[in-house]
Amino acid sequence: MSFIVSLFKPLAYLSLPILFLRSLAGTSPLARYYIRAVAYAGTLVTVASGCIVAAVGFTVVGKQHDVNHFVARVFYATVTRLFGITVELEGEEHLNSRPAILMANHQSMLDVIILGRVMPKQTSIISKESIKYSPLGPFMLLSGTIFINRGNNAQAVKSLNDAGNLIKKNKISTWIFPEGTRHLSAKSDMLPLKKGGFHLAVAAGIPIIPIVVENYYHIYHSGVFGEGKIKVKVLPPIATVGLTSKDAGELSVRVREQMLETLHEISTHAVKPAASEKVQEPVQEPLVAPEVISEPVVEPASPSTSSAFGVSSSTASIVSSLSSRSSRASENGAETEEDEGMILVGRPSN
Repeated sequence: MSFIVSLFKPLAYLSLPILFLRSLAGTSPLARYYIRAVAYAGTLVTVASGCIVAAVGFTVVGKQHDVNHFVARVFYATVTRLFGITVELEGEEHLNSRPAILMANHQSMLDVIILGRVMPKQTSIISKESIKYSPLGPFMLLSGTIFINRGNNAQAVKSLNDAGNLIKKNKISTWIFPEGTRHLSAKSDMLPLKKGGFHLAVAAGIPIIPIVVENYYHIYHSGVFGEGKIKVKVLPPIATVGLTSKDAGELSVRVREQMLETLHEISTHAVKPAASEKVQEPVQEPLVAPEVISEPVVEPASPSTSSAFGVSSSTASIVSSLSSRSSRASENGAETEEDEGMILVGRPSN
């Protein structure tokens, strides 16, 4: 009997902080918010760290581009049980179209849960090359991340071409948030879509697959971290073959209109904005280093490009469209890097 007690005694001590935090969360909504937010971030880091071994295994068997899908599913299964948040997915069959650029509206750090449920197989992340040498580097290398070298214009163009060749060759997709930053409010609305992803889709001839996440302000916002079901609808692929860079602006407007219509349809808990309300796109000044002011500069994380890219006017327009970069505060008080909509998925939010 004493042996059994010695085994369970440490577990009892370990459970005391958990019981205390659970009790505290039940007494104060604000305490519940912070406790769940910290636990959520801890879960994200723990799952990502634990899946490095799995990433090695996937790489050995030649399926490294399925690592993100595997990690996403593990995270989703864990979060669903711990936090009581589930995703109801409609139109999943459209995700089987590859290669494609997956475009989703961006609300908060809870979007990682959406990635966990929706992220299809054979989907990679595009990142700036400097991340390769960070603590995230080993996992990103193992998961088939495509790195963009933005050191100078020539290297940037070559990186875009190489990325396009790789995406075309492996028939993989990439995920971006075209709004360029997080936008969460009680109203079901979206920011104007940055044109960078549309320039790349048009030049590469890769279809765009819009992914619409319902407004979940009723579940999560500053001071509130509840439970519930989040509806997500995947729209049919939008072909870009035959379009030119001049069509990117019109295409971005058309895609946003389709996404907004669906957002209003599935966001039954949210307030629909008045017809007279219009979101103004922020004016951004391109950041160009003095020594290369005559050259377009690439800023990070573009989605897929085409193997047909050469040092041509098409590539130049894409590189130029990616040159604008800024950092702005989100609704949640956190900062999100903007790169003409090239938001890197999987970056932790505090």
